[in-house]
Amino acid sequence: MLIKIYPDNPNPREIRKVAEILRTGGLVVFPTDTVYGLGCDINNGKAVDKVAQIKGLNLKKSHLSIICHDLSNLSDYTKPLENNIFKLLKKNLPGPFTFILPANNNVPKIFKNNKKTIGLRIPDNSIITEIVRELGNPILSTSIKDEDEILEYMTDPELIKEKFEDLIDIVIDGGYGGNEPSTIVDCSSGIFEIVRQGKGILEE
Repeated sequence: MLIKIYPDNPNPREIRKVAEILRTGGLVVFPTDTVYGLGCDINNGKAVDKVAQIKGLNLKKSHLSIICHDLSNLSDYTKPLENNIFKLLKKNLPGPFTFILPANNNVPKIFKNNKKTIGLRIPDNSIITEIVRELGNPILSTSIKDEDEILEYMTDPELIKEKFEDLIDIVIDGGYGGNEPSTIVDCSSGIFEIVRQGKGILEE
């Protein structure tokens, strides 16, 4: 299913519809402020497994990210952060960054791994942040693009639907997506280091 949602003024009815699909274990492709993403409710183990299958991820080893609607969810999934790291997050989010943070004990339960870190995204895109707010908890998120190539179909929602429609429940058409991934910033040791420069310039 392809559903059109406008980023300037997301229709609350459509937002509720997508949140309900996620709540019942559905998989959703959605726009962000970088590339289109694939996600599910982090509290649904079967859905998390399905996302991993589609992307060929090993949940025990993969670096996984969650999307929150703001920083209020953070302490549910991360250990207490140093002041300088929290200030860095506040200054740069929402924005095109993935921050790698020290994970607390809730994270291994979700992802069935021994990961000590979690990637945090708060995209500057009202469609996905409103969906997460309506859902009431973060979603697991992975980019739909292959790491080594940017293909035309990855930016066009209709072509994304053609490619993935047998595997997922809904594609949100929020307009053409970008083809530059987020900048990854590793903050897991209390200092920060840019491990992949993508879209966005980090304000320190």
